[in-house]
Amino acid sequence: MKYSNATNYALHTMVFLVMQPEGHQVGVQKLAEMQLLSPTYLSKILTKLTKAGLIESTPGAKGGYRIFRSKHSISFLDVIHAVEGDTSLFNCSIHHDGCLIENVMKQAEETMKGELASKLLIDIAEQAQYKQEAEDW
Repeated sequence: MKYSNATNYALHTMVFLVMQPEGHQVGVQKLAEMQLLSPTYLSKILTKLTKAGLIESTPGAKGGYRIFRSKHSISFLDVIHAVEGDTSLFNCSIHHDGCLIENVMKQAEETMKGELASKLLIDIAEQAQYKQEAEDW
């Protein structure tokens, strides 16, 4: 199983935005430069995150992006669903009732979703902040 590059960039962008002071906005150019991306490509990802209600954008020269929801409520799964959607990873190709293989795969997927839902971006942001402070010593 593999997530798209867009999900990778979205997670990194979101952790960076979570690390910003409350209300602080970051422009798409800076967000793109940090990850060596084109602003156009990152804008498409940011649009998905905005539509999901995770971030908000302010247009204009002094505009940018910032966290919209509470920093303490955004999980990895929220970001993944915003970018990838929430469709099942496995669909049985043989259509019959009670497919045992599909049951195993769906159970595994539910376990993974539960794990990703329990992991909050704020926890990673705090670890990154602590690591940066330790390196600055």
